[in-house]
Order: sequence, then structure tokens, then C-alpha cells
Amino acid sequence: MSFENKIAIVTGGASGIGRALCQELAQRGASVVVADINTPGAHQVASALTAAHQQAVSAYVDVSQEQSVQTLVHETVARNGRLDYMFNNAGIGLVADLRDMTLEHWRRIVNINLWGVIYGTTAAYHAMLRQGAGHIVNTASAAGLFPSAALGTAYTATKHAVVGLSTALRPEAAQSGVQVSVVCPGIVNTGIFDAMTCINVEPKQVRALMSAVGLIEPAQCARIILRGVSRNQAIILVTWQARIMWWLYRISPALYSLLMRRAVREAGILRRSP
Repeated sequence: MSFENKIAIVTGGASGIGRALCQELAQRGASVVVADINTPGAHQVASALTAAHQQAVSAYVDVSQEQSVQTLVHETVARNGRLDYMFNNAGIGLVADLRDMTLEHWRRIVNINLWGVIYGTTAAYHAMLRQGAGHIVNTASAAGLFPSAALGTAYTATKHAVVGLSTALRPEAAQSGVQVSVVCPGIVNTGIFDAMTCINVEPKQVRALMSAVGLIEPAQCARIILRGVSRNQAIILVTWQARIMWWLYRISPALYSLLMRRAVREAGILRRSP
């Protein structure tokens, strides 16, 4: 499938996987809307693409606000006449034991990681239904396929919901010519490590632990994602570690549970007393 002359929105486009997706899409001839709450960052990405004679514009969006997402989609369709791809990519990380979290912590991660995808999916879906075509690509996580119990209960909950939303909508949407995919990357070397909220945990220790697993670079991640999108894959896995863990979780839930208990014990070493 060619991305030439296609219209694509990428939320969280100012950094990480989102920025890499914008760059890769633009290189393949798509017209990209770099959407982010970080307006200067989105403008910088779009400006770099247009300086390279590629098609891109920047746009402000706060994915936790329904009206903001609706406005983004509406203005994109009004300007271009259609929307071919909606990459609901924006998200945040949260590392914490459940006992250390407040309801406000829950609200923030759910508002961005889940409601942000719901708002983007809903707005794009209605636009694509009217035109009879389009592809919605929701970024979840490997933690959306198998539970990441070690300091990741809240993050896992939101990402499981995104996987459920995407895989359930896929057969329904297909009847109207709209495709739906969900991306479960694994650990990618992005700025999410620097921006994530760590409660009673030292961020540097968390990053060191994740880096030990092996990080894939965003550019390579974006290429794998777009390959999966072009093939209309339902679930797009990126890293080999994610593939192995998902396989293990399905083949032997009991063994996976034992591994998670060990991971929880080891993660407990990182937790500071409140």
C-alpha cells in the first residue's frame, strides 16, 4: 500500500514514536498533520519536514479534551476534503505501586491513554464512515497484550483497554470500508522515560532497568508500524521481546504469572517508602 498523497493525523507527533511516524509518512509522500499539546515541538517537526520539501503542518491538540480532538479532525477534513489515516499515538507513562497512587493519578493516565484514543477513534471513525474508507491506528503497548504487573498496573489497564477497543471495532468498521489496527511496540527509546510519572520510584533506576532489556529506536519502530499498517494487520508487534512475552503468556499463563511475581519482588527494591 502506498502512502503517496494520503492525509494522516499523528497525535503525539512532536516526539518519540509520533515524530518518527510523521517523518516516515512524509518521506513516503503523505501529507502529515503533526498534532501535539507541545505546540513548539509540533511546529519544529513540521517545519523540518517542509524544509525537506515534504508535506506537513502542525496543529495543537490536547487528547484528554474531546472538543480539542474533534476540532483537529474537523479542520483536517475541511482543509483536505478527507482523512485517510488517524494515528492515535499520544500517551504517557506511569510507574507506581497501586498503593502509592491517588485517584488523580488514575484520572490523568486514563484521560490521556484511554479517553484520548476514544476521542480520536470516534472523531476519525465518523469522518471515515462518511467517505467510506480510512484507517485508524491506535498505539497501545505490549503491556496491552500481557499484564505488566511490576509497577505498571495503571499503565497496563489503559493499554489493555486500547487493545480491546481496537480489536472489537475492527470487524464492525470493516463492513463500512474502515480499517483498524492496534500497535503494541514493546520498549522503544523515546522521551516517555523522561516525561513519565514515577511515584516513590527513582526514574533513573527505572530507565536503567528498561534499557537493560534492549531498546529499539523510534525510526525503526515507525518503519515496522507502517509495514503492519500497509498489510492491514490487526495487531502490530514491534520488538522481538514483545513477541516472546505474548507467546509465553498465551502458551503458559501459569509460568508467566510466576515470572510476574518475581518481577514484582525485584521492582519492590526500587520503591521508596512514602
